[in-house]
Amino acid sequence: MKLPRNAHLWLPGLLRARRNRQRASSDGPLDVLLCVADHFEPGHGDPGLKVERARVDAWVEQLPSRAMQFVDSDGRPPRHTFFFPAEQYRREHLDRLASLCEAGLGEVEVHLHHDNDTADNLRATLLEFKTRLAVDHGLLSSTPDGTVMYGFIHGNWALDNARPDGKHCGVNDELTVLRETGCYADFTQPAAPNVSQTRTVNSVYYAVDDPLAARSHDYGTASHVGRTPPPESLLMIQGPIALDWDRRTYGIAPGLDVAAIDGSPGYAPLLRRFRMWVDAGIAVGGRPEWVFVKAHTHGAPERNASVLLGPEMEAFHAAINREFNDGERYRLHYVTAREMANVVRAAEAGCDGNPGQYRDYILPPPPAASVRRRLVSTG
Repeated sequence: MKLPRNAHLWLPGLLRARRNRQRASSDGPLDVLLCVADHFEPGHGDPGLKVERARVDAWVEQLPSRAMQFVDSDGRPPRHTFFFPAEQYRREHLDRLASLCEAGLGEVEVHLHHDNDTADNLRATLLEFKTRLAVDHGLLSSTPDGTVMYGFIHGNWALDNARPDGKHCGVNDELTVLRETGCYADFTQPAAPNVSQTRTVNSVYYAVDDPLAARSHDYGTASHVGRTPPPESLLMIQGPIALDWDRRTYGIAPGLDVAAIDGSPGYAPLLRRFRMWVDAGIAVGGRPEWVFVKAHTHGAPERNASVLLGPEMEAFHAAINREFNDGERYRLHYVTAREMANVVRAAEAGCDGNPGQYRDYILPPPPAASVRRRLVSTG
């Protein structure tokens, strides 16, 4: 039976995740890793080049002064991951975002909106775009053998042809195409209340593609310390879903919190919401003391940018640093999507202690980010 807000998709998984959630011991601090994954679309609404430039300029001009007021337990400022849509590519926008990467304030990954697509066309699109980001802008990480890697968020949430009507994708073997073109992890979920929401909730897991069927990421194998990922699988890092009993519908049903931050009612960055995201307990099995919080946003449009680059976000960072960065009960870590995936892989390998030391565990920083490191190391 279909329930309001497509709860038939996510509610059973949420209840399972709550029931199976691991509890960290009280012997040391709980490490909270915060990644802000931005579906960064300067062309949202097709506003024209002048508006697109103004949207990018706002971030380049305002983020440094806003972010540099705060540091995490590793001495890092808030870090923003710009998932840039391939179909909106403009060289000048990526050149501008590269300056934020060079300043240590963020990284760029891959976003894509498509419809009625084919596997061959998707493959060509991803290969062309990742090459542009890497070669022309120095914005993606590479393996030692030179393979360019990228994190991914699907436009309109419809990863692996997830919608029943087939809109906004069309490719049943999308997970295979992503993996074979260098995707190191997918960060699309949660999608609730959208119909593309998976039945797996609040998890870090590996999905194996069925090339003949849609929604192969509905279920998968949980990430766990000492567990080798299944062959030909793709890492899925989900953000939290929570029931918000302080924000009820008609005064009865709890609100649905999917860790979105923007200018919409109920989506303001608040300490109260962050507590719920941490309480979701998203972690690698066997390492519950490392909690992954992936928030998401659409940060380019003006209404959302005014929140993310304004006093509300400043108050949010001040609040979470006070409560979740005391060094005894909690340590806060601002991470990019790449760094979060690296920490997942470090946990699987049995690494422990401070997760901040594993930001570059497998995938190194992209060249643009390495510029700052070279400058710092040479004084």
